[in-house]
This record gives sequence, structure tokens and C-alpha cells, in this order.
Amino acid sequence: MPAVLWPLLFGNFVIGTGVMAVPGTLNEISDSLAVSPATAGQLISAGAVLMCIGAPLFAALVAGWDRRRLLALSMAWFAVMHVACAFAPNFGWLLALRVLALVPPAIFTPQAAACVGLLVPQEQRGRAITFVFLGWSVASVLGMPIAAMVGGTFGWRSAFLVVAGLSVASAAWVWRSMPDGVKPPALSLAAWKETFRSKALMACVAVTVLYAAGQFVQFSYFAPYFKAKLGLTPGGLSLFFLCFGAFGLAGNVLMTRYIDQVGMERGVMIAIGLMALSLLLFPLGTTLLLAVGVCVPWALGCFSANSAQQARLVGIAPALATASVALNSSAMYAGQAIGAASGGWLIAHGEMERLHWAGLAGLLASMVASALATRYARRGA
Repeated sequence: MPAVLWPLLFGNFVIGTGVMAVPGTLNEISDSLAVSPATAGQLISAGAVLMCIGAPLFAALVAGWDRRRLLALSMAWFAVMHVACAFAPNFGWLLALRVLALVPPAIFTPQAAACVGLLVPQEQRGRAITFVFLGWSVASVLGMPIAAMVGGTFGWRSAFLVVAGLSVASAAWVWRSMPDGVKPPALSLAAWKETFRSKALMACVAVTVLYAAGQFVQFSYFAPYFKAKLGLTPGGLSLFFLCFGAFGLAGNVLMTRYIDQVGMERGVMIAIGLMALSLLLFPLGTTLLLAVGVCVPWALGCFSANSAQQARLVGIAPALATASVALNSSAMYAGQAIGAASGGWLIAHGEMERLHWAGLAGLLASMVASALATRYARRGA
């Protein structure tokens, strides 16, 4: 892969680590600030709402910006706001600062993917996009377990400071490596309208909303769930996240390698099916080892599904990629907000054991939507 893609991969690693730092330290935040896990989960849903609204909005606002400056500045903002979060005096301040801290994910991830087409030849575009999204998988292998371990050992504030340090390194690498003048063409109002009128593109966006919501009903509350059901210590939770992330990385690597042979549509369906299998079998994870085993299919499909979805959107309408990729990122964050809020509501009503059934319903609905998206795309072709 071209060297210029590596800082984009690392940037997504830092973004993923920052986004997943809250699920990894949810128990510590809850205990430290004297709020319930369901209340602490508002950090996930509120931040996801900002990212959901921000991704398409910022795609329009920053259309003419040089991507070197845009991406470097967004990572610098990520660093500053994570330092601010680390010194939040109470939950109210943390909630407000956390929302502001998640402006960069609404910019960096979709805009990094959208500018890949200007950095590599067309025949390498699919692999390049999935390569850049490997950063999120690496975050699940290293970033989330590190956040969980640092948060469990030194407190959640220390975990946020680690994210800030990584963000500074990312901003410097992007600034040094990205060439000047990378400016994907701005989309006209007519192009945005065309995107929203495309049944294939909007069905793909619906797929992402549904499988993200299905996952985050349970994923958002792994920490309190495993503490309550299995009595996991911070070390045990970190080990679980490490195993989950390792298989997540493996799934994304496999998707990157074989997506052209398997096909983007089939790759998405396989990934969602694997996640659904884990949620169906989730109650069988009665020990740490069994929980890891049950979640292996989920991990294999978790990040590879999003990578395949991004490539799928670019393949359906390359000229509309800036809009469709931004909308897909928005859909991912919307699903996170829906899932985290739904899971929090279930926990608040004493239904923690039903989280996986709600998640499974979302994933099955996503598979139906994916089949419809494939049909619409073939009709359009």
C-alpha cells in the first residue's frame, strides 16, 4: 500500500481508541462520578448523536478544504478535548465535553475514506479503503484493551490522557505525510439530492444503522454486563477486549484480502450473519473463556462489515462517494446512539439479560435490508 495511507490508518486507530474508551472504562466512570451504568451510557449515545449529525454536515461544510490541513486539525482538536475531558469535575461537564470531543470522528473517518480515491489508482480503491479502516480494527486489538487496563488501574482520566497523546502523534504524522492540494471535488446540491434519491445507496445506509444499533445494544454495556454476570476484574475485561479485537482485526484483514473475489454485497452479508450468530449464542458465555469463544464470530464480522460497506457504497456510485461515505458514517453513529440508548433503557428496567435478543433483532433486520440494497443496485446497474 502507498505510504500515504499509513497515517490515515493510524488516524482511524486513534479515533477508534477514543470512541471506544468510554465503553472500556464505563465501570470506572460510573463509580468515580457516582452515576449508574445506564446514566454513564449517555456518554456513548450523546456522542453518537453528534457524530451522526456531524458527518454529513461537516462533509458539506469542509468540501473545499485541503485534506492535509483538515485531517491534521481534526486530530489536534481530538487531543485538546480529551485533555479537557480528563479534567471534567463532574458528569455534567464530562457529558458536554465528550460531545465536543467527538467532532473529529465525524470528520476524519469519512473524509479520509473519501480522499483515498485521489491517492491511489482506481483499481486499488477497494483494498485501499478497507486498508485505511483497519485502523478501527487495530484500535479494538490495542486501543480498547489499553483503555480498559489503564482506566481500571489508574482511573478513567488517565485513559483519556493516553488518547490525547496518541492524537498529537496522529496530527503530526498526517501533517508530515499528506501531500498538499488533496481536495475531493465538492458535491453540488443536485449531487446530494441524487444520493438521497438512490434506493441502493439509502438502503445501504439503512443496513449500517440496523447492524450498528444491533451491536451497540450489547456492546456498549460489555463492562457492566461482564462485571455483573461473570465478576470480571479490569484485567479480565481487558483480556476479553484484547481477544475480541484480535479476531476483529483478523476479520478485517480477511475482508481486505478477499473482498474483490467474494464481492462486496456478499462480504457484508457474511459479516452481519457472523455477528447475528454470536448474539444468538450469547447466553452460553458463562465463563470468560466461553464468552470469548461465543464472541469470535461477532468480532470477525464487526469491523469487516463496515469496511465492506464503505467499499460497497463507493462501488455503487463513485461520483457520489463523498456524500455516501459521510452518510454511512452518520448511519454508524446513529446506530450506536440507538443501540446504547436502547440498552440503557433495558438495563434501567432490569432487563440486562435481554440485551442480546434486542441486538439480534437489529442484525436480522439489517440482513433483510442488505438483500434489498443488492437488488436495488443490480436494477440500477
